[in-house]
Amino acid sequence: MAKVYVVYHSTYGHTKLQAEAVARGAGSVDGVEVVLLTATEAIERIDELDGADAIIFGTATYMGNISSELKRFMEASVKKWFSQAWKDKIAGGFTNSSAFSGDKLNTLQGIMTFAMQHGMIWVGNAMHPAANKPESMKTVDGPGADTHNRLGSFIGPMAASFEVKPPEAPPKGDIETAELYGKRVAEITIRFLRGA
Repeated sequence: MAKVYVVYHSTYGHTKLQAEAVARGAGSVDGVEVVLLTATEAIERIDELDGADAIIFGTATYMGNISSELKRFMEASVKKWFSQAWKDKIAGGFTNSSAFSGDKLNTLQGIMTFAMQHGMIWVGNAMHPAANKPESMKTVDGPGADTHNRLGSFIGPMAASFEVKPPEAPPKGDIETAELYGKRVAEITIRFLRGA
C-alpha cells in the first residue's frame, strides 16, 4: 500500500477545499492510502512523514509567496534535510490566490525548490491549459470557471478564488484540476514503487 500525504495551510478555507480534492484524487487510485494534514498537524507528526511514499504540499499564495504557516512546517523539516529522510519520495504542490495570477508561480517554485532541497522527485500537472475545453483558448474571455487547468500551470494546480467565499470558490474546474493532480501523483507513486 502506497502512502500519500497531503500537507497544506489554509486560512479562509479555499486551499482546504483544494487539498481535499487532491486527497480525493490520490485516494481514488487502488493501493493508495491518503493522509491529509494541516501544516501545524504535520509539524506535530513530522516523524510520521518519513514513512510517506509521496508528499503533496499546498498553500494559499500570500503577497506572492508561500504562507508563513507552511513556511514554518518547511523550516521544521530541517532535521529531515540533514538525514535525507525524504530523499527519493515523490513530491508535488498546489496553490490558490484571490487573482488569476497573484504571483502563484513564485509560490509553486518555492515549494518545488523545498522539495528539491530534500532530494524529492517532483511531479507536475501534465495537463494542457483548458484541457477539457480546448476551444475556450480561442476566445477573448479564455477558459471559464469549469475548465481544467484554466490558469495554464504545468508545475502544479493553481486555483483562483477572487473574493468569493468557500465553498463557491475555488470553482469547479479548479477543484477538478486538483483532484486529477492528486490522482496523477498517486499513479506516479505506484509506478515508482513498482519500479516501472
